[in-house]
Amino acid sequence: MKTAFIIAVGNELLSGQRVDTNSSWIQNQLLTLGIPVLGGCLVPDETNRIVAALEQACELADVVILTGGLGPTDDDLTRDALAEFLDKSLELRQDLLQEIDRYFSRRGMTMAPTNLVQAYLPTGTVPIDNTRGTAPGIHAEKDGKLFFCLPGVPAEMKTMVTDYICPILAADADRGVILIGKVRCFGLGESVIAEKLGDLMKRGRNPQINSTPHEGDIVLHIIAAAADRPTAENWVARDRDLICRLLGEAVYGFDEQTLPEAVGSELRRQGLKLALAESCTGGLLAKLITDVPGSSDYFLGGWVTYSNEAKVRDLGVSPQVLEQYGAVSEPVVRAMAETAAAKTGAEVTAAISGIAGPEGGTEEKPTGLVHIGLFFKGQTEAQAFRFSPTGRLSVRRRAAMTALNWIRLKLKI
Repeated sequence: MKTAFIIAVGNELLSGQRVDTNSSWIQNQLLTLGIPVLGGCLVPDETNRIVAALEQACELADVVILTGGLGPTDDDLTRDALAEFLDKSLELRQDLLQEIDRYFSRRGMTMAPTNLVQAYLPTGTVPIDNTRGTAPGIHAEKDGKLFFCLPGVPAEMKTMVTDYICPILAADADRGVILIGKVRCFGLGESVIAEKLGDLMKRGRNPQINSTPHEGDIVLHIIAAAADRPTAENWVARDRDLICRLLGEAVYGFDEQTLPEAVGSELRRQGLKLALAESCTGGLLAKLITDVPGSSDYFLGGWVTYSNEAKVRDLGVSPQVLEQYGAVSEPVVRAMAETAAAKTGAEVTAAISGIAGPEGGTEEKPTGLVHIGLFFKGQTEAQAFRFSPTGRLSVRRRAAMTALNWIRLKLKI
C-alpha cells in the first residue's frame, strides 16, 4: 500500500494570515484511494526549507504532494526548490508559455512579464494542465517516488488532484481500499456520544470511528480499510446503522449533509413555510437557511430586530413586557415568534434573543444566555439555553444551530 506526505508552502500559512485547508482536502481524497497520509508540514517561502521538506517526505512516503509557491512573484520558489531537489536545471517550455499567453488573451488581457517564470519547469518533469489559472502543476519522479507540485489556489489545486493525480494513483492495482462514511449529530456532547458508542470507538478497531466536534455539531467519521470496495462499503453501512440505533434522534444526517439542509429537506417534504425573528444572532440563522440552494421553496423571510425599538416597531413586542422581563426573556421571544407567524403566514417560525458577549451579561442574565421561541403549527414554546461564553461568534452560532435543531426535532414528531 502506498503512503503519502503533504507539504504546504507559504509564509502566510505560518503567520496565521491564511488557514491551510488544502492539506485536509487532499488527505480525504487520498484516503478514498486507500493511500494513508503519514505526515505533513508547513514551510515558508524559502528554497532551502522547501528542499529539506521534500527530502524528509521522500524518506517517509511514496507519494509527495506539495501545494503553493508556483505563482509569478519573487517569493514563489517551489519550482526552484524542486529543481534543486531533483538536481535538475529549469528550462523554458514554449508550449506552456503559449498556453499562459492564451489564458490572458481569452480574457482580453496582456500577459505580464512576471508570468514568464511560470513556464519554467525542471528538466524531465511533466506539466499538469491548469484549466483554472496560469500556473501549471509539476509531476516528477525520483527513486521510485512520485512528486506532485500544485498551485495553492484551492480551486486550481482541486481540479488537478481530481483530473490528474487521482487517476494516476487509482491505477495502482496493489492498493487496498479506505472508505470514509460520516454520521452527523447534534444535541449530544462528545463525551456522551463516546459513552453511548462504547467499544465502537475503541482504538485499533476496523472500521475506526473518530469524532470531530464544532460548536455543538459533531461529525462521526467511519473509516473502513478493506481489500475491496464492496467489503469496505458493507462495514461502513453496518456501523452507520449501529450508530443510528445507539444515538437515535441526535443523528440528523450523513456524509456531507448539513443541519440546514436536513431541516430544509423536511420542510419541503411536508410543504411547510418558515420565517425568522432574530436579535443576538443578527441574521445568522437566516444566512444558514439561505446558504442551501432552493431554500426559497420554504423560507419566506425574517427580521433582525436588534434593538428594543425595532422589536416594538417591527414585531409588536409590548414595551411593558420588555420593561418587565427584558429583551432576553421567554415572553419576548414568544411574542417575536408569534408576530412573525402572523405577518407571514408561516407554519413554523423561530425567534432568538440572547447575550452573545463579551459584555452585557449580569449575574441574573450571564453572557451566553439565549432564549429561543418556536411557533409550530399554532403552538408556541420557549426555552432558555446557556452556552459557554467562549466567544461572541461561538455563542451566536450555537444559538442559531440549536434553533435549527429544535425545528428539526419538531418536524420529526
